[in-house]
Amino acid sequence: MPASLSLSLRPWCAVATLLTAGFALSGCAGMSETIAPAFADPAKYELYDCKQLEAERKSLAARTAQLQQLMDKAETGAGGAVVSELAYRNDYVAVRGSAQLAEDAWRSNRCHETPPDATPAATTPQRPVIKPAPKR
Repeated sequence: MPASLSLSLRPWCAVATLLTAGFALSGCAGMSETIAPAFADPAKYELYDCKQLEAERKSLAARTAQLQQLMDKAETGAGGAVVSELAYRNDYVAVRGSAQLAEDAWRSNRCHETPPDATPAATTPQRPVIKPAPKR
């Protein structure tokens, strides 16, 4: 192969490599929701009661939202999709897997959300009203 032909093919090889990597990463992103439970311990929530599961579900939802925001923010920069995948995707998949397992335990235990406390003032003692002393 002549040297001039070899030099002219290099940019095309680089473009083809980048496209292949892009397709591979996009395929992993779509597949992550189906394999998420594989990244979490299936027995972790077996002995949790409903109160513990409720707190864990809230914590996992907050962490999932935080990671999603970080991924969205990373994708706005140059090369952001790659940075997002490399920096946050593994944590995101692991948290989603834990959330799925916690949700399964929640359903199998037949848990219900704790209603918000409607009367917090009734349970706290009222401070007595102190009137100022009469002036003489």
